Amino acid sequence: MPLVTTKRMFEKAFDGQYAIGAFNIGNQEIIQGVAIAASETRSSVIMEVSKSALKYTGPKTLKAMVDAVIDEYGIEVALHLDHGPDFETAKLCMETGFTSVMFDGSHYDFNENIQKTKEVVDYAHERGVVVEAELGKLAGVEDEVNVKAENATYTDPDQAIEFVSKTGVDSLAIAIGTSHGAYKFKGDAKLDFDRLQTITKKLEEAGFAKYPIVLHGASSVDPTSVELCNRYGGQIKGAKGVPNDMLRKAAGLAVCKINMDTDLRLAMTAGIREFFGTKPDQFDYRGYLGLGREYVAKLVEAKIRDILGSVNSAKP
Repeated sequence: MPLVTTKRMFEKAFDGQYAIGAFNIGNQEIIQGVAIAASETRSSVIMEVSKSALKYTGPKTLKAMVDAVIDEYGIEVALHLDHGPDFETAKLCMETGFTSVMFDGSHYDFNENIQKTKEVVDYAHERGVVVEAELGKLAGVEDEVNVKAENATYTDPDQAIEFVSKTGVDSLAIAIGTSHGAYKFKGDAKLDFDRLQTITKKLEEAGFAKYPIVLHGASSVDPTSVELCNRYGGQIKGAKGVPNDMLRKAAGLAVCKINMDTDLRLAMTAGIREFFGTKPDQFDYRGYLGLGREYVAKLVEAKIRDILGSVNSAKP
């Protein structure tokens, strides 16, 4: 089974009121963990790669590993560039065989974001690749993304319509209160669902029916993983993510793609820390990386079943 684009995935997700999980990958064990969970649940998944992961592992190596797990597990996967910072990075991924790219021009002013996004869209669409863009700024830190809370801005609904109309972008990541990293909220979590519904309604009225919305910074910061990390020497204090019920609600309101990175890192780290803490005499890398992979698979499966609602979405 070859890689697929997200187009059909999102059409089915919108109609079924669920979301597709976009899981950040960077090494063999994370890729295998996501693949195992996708196979167990028969769920479509998006494996996405940041610029840092491209540099760490290499685009061709990542593509080859994803192709390998598709063959081994018979799963439906879109391979996606996450937070592409420029045209050249997006082009590199397209040339490598990625089926989806994100261009993140949210740090530019509105008109320049439109111009640069359209450049990527035009190039991608000529090659059968779909494009995601971002409007609004999420707070937090993740790889190259680093936005202070005071500089975060929610997505303006009227600007969203103009942006989609002028760029032709296939999906839009919006800012409604999520944030990158493990420390998303100091007080109670709040997502602006009214803003989400307004954007969806205005898109439909403008002729963009069933338009797929994307949520970034949507890890729930799994408390079990955090507790295991801290039990075995970690110092992850005060970490707080997006509550599961809020993410599930978003999945029923036009959000067709939910990005998760921090949770996978925490699960992998929890497994490695537990292995080192309970088996100090052992040094076989397959032991600690294998346990990390097992915890990633369990976490992703739980996300698919309990939050995303995408079980059996890979069926025709």
